[in-house]
Amino acid sequence: MALEMFRKEETLAMRKKLIGQSCRLFYSDDPVKIVRARGQYLYDENGKRYLDCISNVQHVGHCHPSITQAATTQMELLNANSRFLHDNIVQYADRLAATLPDKLRVFYFVNSGSEANDLALRLAHQYTQHEDVIVLDHAYHGHLTSLIDISPYKFQKLTGQKEWVHVAPIPDIYRGIFREDHPNPAQAYADTVKDVIDKVHQKGRKVSAFFSESLPSVGGQILLPKGYSTKVAEYVRSAGGVFVADEVQTGFGRVGSHFWAFQLQGDDFSPDIVTMGKPMGNGHPLSCVATTAEIAGAFTANGVEYFNTFGGNPVSCAIGLAVLDVIEKEDLRGNSSRVGGHLLDRLQHDPFGDTVGLFVGLEMVTDKEQRTPATDAAAQVVRRLKEEYICVSTDGPWENIVKFKPPMCFSMEDADLVADRIHHILTERLTPNPTDCRCKC
Repeated sequence: MALEMFRKEETLAMRKKLIGQSCRLFYSDDPVKIVRARGQYLYDENGKRYLDCISNVQHVGHCHPSITQAATTQMELLNANSRFLHDNIVQYADRLAATLPDKLRVFYFVNSGSEANDLALRLAHQYTQHEDVIVLDHAYHGHLTSLIDISPYKFQKLTGQKEWVHVAPIPDIYRGIFREDHPNPAQAYADTVKDVIDKVHQKGRKVSAFFSESLPSVGGQILLPKGYSTKVAEYVRSAGGVFVADEVQTGFGRVGSHFWAFQLQGDDFSPDIVTMGKPMGNGHPLSCVATTAEIAGAFTANGVEYFNTFGGNPVSCAIGLAVLDVIEKEDLRGNSSRVGGHLLDRLQHDPFGDTVGLFVGLEMVTDKEQRTPATDAAAQVVRRLKEEYICVSTDGPWENIVKFKPPMCFSMEDADLVADRIHHILTERLTPNPTDCRCKC
């Protein structure tokens, strides 16, 4: 039985009445009502097609037939509490293990990136028996209370910084404290984490974990200088802590050259805990924590059973397996590298950073020397692209970065369309008019 279709105005009025107003819509001044989608395209109630450059969650494409078929087939057969023995969860864990460093061989399946990061915190606390956590400035790790506490992006607007949370500078070599002209920015930024650790110890406290997105997203689409994570992990482990890599946004081949963004740091680097989420189920709620046998053993040894009613259920794991199959069969990592590189080539006002697949930020400034954020101009670009039926959004501390994290089936033709439209918009008079654009990542 088909659900009743409301007119856009009715839907918007009902949403304003029934849904919390802190749950904001894209294009809140004039929302787009989407009624169906396929691949990298969204369709509104009038059948108009939009190119989707936002939905990194629909990793292999909206409504991919292989994913919907896997979900339907398993749902018709069985979907049960994950405490019943079933093949799917162990088959899926085995497939994930093949993509990760050898030491990361124990998995906990949950339902969202926030759940995964919350569990990672618990694992770190239990293993180290320490409390304090170090995070990067502007970081965002989820919406649970425990994660708001370690997300400067959120807590700076709310209750403020907790005593057990410590913030290190984000290693941004474009506008950070150490820039592209520094001889060794990776070491310099890693040393700022060492300074934080020393200050923690001076207060008589101990470090439990260092949390970092492998490519900070809300912080501004940042490509960490190579070698940074390796050195930070050395400092953190020497202090008795663990290194947690948040791959919720960037995992599953988005960077193209590697399956996980933390692998950009080099073959010799491995986190102690990896969290994953958004793209994992292609829109189905599925996430995971991967860790070492030692950390998992300490968690088990506390004598408190951990279970998650829906995490790792047969349907979720069937979908997760299908996503892995599509990534491989359709060479989506290769496509990400090729199309992401082409998009950067086409947006080369002033390229900055290396190509890392379909994780691209176009940073807009009003002054090339001062690097003054062009926040209003970036917002205008987003609005103008919407008028061209292209969906993008902004990010970064000043919301001056137009970000591109589309489904991985994004094509060369899509990249050309986006680049052409942006070039056209930037040749017109924006207020204020940006004098420089840099492609990040």
